[in-house]
Amino acid sequence: MSTLSIRIGQSMAARSRNLLARLSPNELLAAGKEALLPLIGILVFLGFWHLAAPQVQTSLGAFPGPAQVWEQAGQLWQEHANQRERASQFIAMQEQRNARILADNPEAEVRIRSYPGAPTFIDQIGTSLVTVLSGFALATLIAVPLGIVFGLNRYFQAAVNPLIQIFKPVSPLAWLPLVTMVVSATYVSDDPMFQKSFLTSMITVTLCSLWPTLINTSVGVAAVNPDLLNVSKVLKLSFWTHVRKVVLPSSVPMIFTGLRVSLGIAWMVLIAAEMLAQSPGLGKFVWDEFQNGSSQSLSRIMVAVLAIGFIGFLLDRVMLLIQKKVAWNE
Repeated sequence: MSTLSIRIGQSMAARSRNLLARLSPNELLAAGKEALLPLIGILVFLGFWHLAAPQVQTSLGAFPGPAQVWEQAGQLWQEHANQRERASQFIAMQEQRNARILADNPEAEVRIRSYPGAPTFIDQIGTSLVTVLSGFALATLIAVPLGIVFGLNRYFQAAVNPLIQIFKPVSPLAWLPLVTMVVSATYVSDDPMFQKSFLTSMITVTLCSLWPTLINTSVGVAAVNPDLLNVSKVLKLSFWTHVRKVVLPSSVPMIFTGLRVSLGIAWMVLIAAEMLAQSPGLGKFVWDEFQNGSSQSLSRIMVAVLAIGFIGFLLDRVMLLIQKKVAWNE
């Protein structure tokens, strides 16, 4: 295994040397600036943070600096690792117990109970990601088809546009109580497939994030090159062929611009919804730490803030990568 790793490392180093050899001095300088400038910006920010943090005194002590936040990030990861180890031991103990029961009575009914421990910071990140992606997917399934219809029919768009402009600026703080009451009244089951808190947060995310995709899709469809529309008419393409061969290829950039904005809004809305509804996730983690009021709470909240920002950045990069893969018009 070590020999293979060495060979892979040597191969990557050789490719890097070959790539650098093909670059001109100006290209090397441009690449160095592109990599160096963001690093300088981050270092300046960290330096300012380090100097300014001790000057801000709160009821819980001085505002945490980068060192304290990094320390708490490591502690949160260690807590997660310890929790996973205890969960594995809990499952192993049950498996051993079940094996003994089945050895005495092969027809006995046995089961494995899930670990009852509280979710860790990493677990809550996973919960938030599942919720936001579910709400975003539902918003996309609603917004893209409606946007195509609006873009193709200007009369329909004119009729529905006032409703879009009315509901678009509504805050998640206003939607959340309504969604909570509707979900509580309609989603009644003895064995529910989803938790009500999950549905509440997901639907709130959907209601707040579908508008940019809807508007951008309709604008992109309406802005299709008239020459392409004329070609479609001459060829007498069916509606679905027209949409698939002419409309979508031309409007993909605008659609994905709306999707990227919608995903960013969905992520912001989710954190607020989790805080207010006390749904499992990063929002609830922040609120619980704020209520905890310990000397470590501020550092842990800053860890969550940085995690929220970094995850939002990664989600946007993923959407951009998907756009480059599916934008067949380019």
